[in-house]
Amino acid sequence: MSREKEVPLIWLIAGEPSGDLIGARLIVALRERSGGNVRIAGIGGEAMLEEGLESLFPISDIAVMGLIEIIPRVPLIKRRMRETISRIESDRPDIVVSIDVPGFCYDIWKGLRGSDIPLVHYVAPTVWAWRPDRAKKFAAELDYLMTLLPFEPPYFEKEGLDTTFVGHPVLEGNAGNGAGAAFRVAHDIRPDQTVVSVLPGSRRGEIRKLLSVFRSASTWIVERYPEAVFVFPTVSYLEDTVARKTAGWPGRSIVVVTVEDKYDAFAASNAAMAASGTVSLELAMARVPHVIAYRMNALTVTLVKMLHGVNQKFANLLNILLDREVVPEFIQEKCTADRVAGGVIDLLEEGETLDRQRASIEQALDALRPPKGTPSGAAADLVMSVLRGNGRKEEPAS
Repeated sequence: MSREKEVPLIWLIAGEPSGDLIGARLIVALRERSGGNVRIAGIGGEAMLEEGLESLFPISDIAVMGLIEIIPRVPLIKRRMRETISRIESDRPDIVVSIDVPGFCYDIWKGLRGSDIPLVHYVAPTVWAWRPDRAKKFAAELDYLMTLLPFEPPYFEKEGLDTTFVGHPVLEGNAGNGAGAAFRVAHDIRPDQTVVSVLPGSRRGEIRKLLSVFRSASTWIVERYPEAVFVFPTVSYLEDTVARKTAGWPGRSIVVVTVEDKYDAFAASNAAMAASGTVSLELAMARVPHVIAYRMNALTVTLVKMLHGVNQKFANLLNILLDREVVPEFIQEKCTADRVAGGVIDLLEEGETLDRQRASIEQALDALRPPKGTPSGAAADLVMSVLRGNGRKEEPAS
């Protein structure tokens, strides 16, 4: 038997930047636990490419959100689904680990029915917020599920899906280790100047809807802080788009694209305004006071509420974990420039809102830690245990 056939092949699927970072850390942890005795294939972005993955196609092809926004991309996404299923069937990996993007991955799982390849999904869908029926659908297709949040496993275990809380990967990132002073020196920003990080999201649709609100909010902020500097951390494939849309921004604007520059910008920031999502946890890790905002297509929101309902009173994960609004939320009709600006200025004024947010961050982050070790280590342990088991779980008796 050849060396290649002896070494297990792990197929990974990540379809957006946050999942790409999770995938990259998982690759590192898998190599550590196997002594490098694994092969990696699949779909990923910049972070996974840096770990040696040759992606089947760019993740920007499938990184899209919203019922209305996805319609023009459906032919491309469907083609990428077929290509993915075909390649997995050809490669015959020992295990498939999909990371987030459940809409894309669900069709992959269905396409692999009967293949006897163990299917593990990393990052549970938010069934506690909307569409609880997805727990049963996931259980019907998957062998194992790894969750980021401690309260998620029961939703899936009751449907018979083997589910493990592995902790949130933001805890092991470098979000809290940025070089703020060096960033200010490199960009000619004085120590007493106000710096605001602006994070409108990693999808073009998010940027289109939020950037105009953030631009108007920045006008209000500049009125109070005339020398304010606005920093826009983004990803390389969106750099031109963000640079073009932020030209002529109120105050001074700086666009950065590397993860290291993003974390340095966080460390240099006095506050931030961001799209609702994982970036809020990164800002929390960096101890950056922030507000979140989000605006979806009105028809999308109406359809979602009509078809599936929405059960969650908060959008921000820190708020959800603590069951109170620690991070100000400006969602849909509340997503207006004056409200966002007011929220940021409130934090910059260093009053009660700032004190309350700072005091609550540690409590929320502690709840996201796995029972032992690191999140990626806990995830790698589960994947390796499935590999050692050499197959799918037994089907329940009918």
